[in-house]
Amino acid sequence: MTENNHAMLDYLDFEQPIVELEAKIEELRRLSGGSSDRADIGSEIRRLEKKCSQLRVSVYSSLTAWQVAQMARHPQRPYTLDYVKELFSDFEELHGDRQYADDRAIVAGVARFKEKPVAVVGHQKGRTTEEKVLRNFGMACPEGYRKAQRIFRLAEKFNMPLLTFIDTPGAYPGIGAEERNQSYAIASNLKTLSCLGTPIISTVIGEGGSGGALAVGVGDCLLMLQYSTYSVISPEGCASILWKDAGKADLAADALCITAEALRRHGLVDEVIAEPPGGAHRDFPALCKALGQTLDTELNRLGQLERSSLVDRRRKRLVNISSVPLWQST
Repeated sequence: MTENNHAMLDYLDFEQPIVELEAKIEELRRLSGGSSDRADIGSEIRRLEKKCSQLRVSVYSSLTAWQVAQMARHPQRPYTLDYVKELFSDFEELHGDRQYADDRAIVAGVARFKEKPVAVVGHQKGRTTEEKVLRNFGMACPEGYRKAQRIFRLAEKFNMPLLTFIDTPGAYPGIGAEERNQSYAIASNLKTLSCLGTPIISTVIGEGGSGGALAVGVGDCLLMLQYSTYSVISPEGCASILWKDAGKADLAADALCITAEALRRHGLVDEVIAEPPGGAHRDFPALCKALGQTLDTELNRLGQLERSSLVDRRRKRLVNISSVPLWQST
């Protein structure tokens, strides 16, 4: 998932100046035809590349909360299975909740991280229309959260650290999901995770939406990618409630403190993983290298704790989070 793979694909509105520069650079490359005789064109290409690089840094270092929310939903943004492929080996996906069905909005299984066994659970969206429908746009039903809980308990049983990846607009609000007790499935996961006797590291890789995110997000360490979001409700949903106008999503995004940096300042996030200018899809291997190093450090730190102290520390952490005054201005 490199820049070259997606250079001609989707861009967000605020990225248009970058798009125009990249188009000029590409046009000059075609004109030069790779010939070393066109030194004037080569010099211009280098000048524009430097200008484009500076523009990327300028644009992406000053994004508004609403622009960050758009980045978190970027069509080329890597999903859980992309991280699984890059960070883990010997991944074996496990299916079904042993009660009703297999929810494809949640992927779960066991793998090796730096040759050590771990359990992996995460939301999975789709890229094509067919995949999006299959994955229900990353919105899990009760059976998805029950499948996740099955892996939680498996991790504890075999003393494997649990790594979760959060990327969902929220739990699926459909009638069928409510009939199968969506709220209980989420609450049950919260209870299970809060007292699970194995290290848990959660990473928000895209959208962290409401209880659907929390259902796989209670742990000992919470990481967020720089251009990800975490919130009780989407900006559009909040704007629809407060102002009866989803078009005021930008105002809601600012008020909700949804960005990784805002949440870190409030003490809700342990560490923010810097992304390449332009987002994770611009240089996915580099991002995975940084994330992998952080995961390794945190696993080594948490692995030194006894089970009883691990659970006690996690519960105290949750209590402290509940007292954070989020209504204060950032």
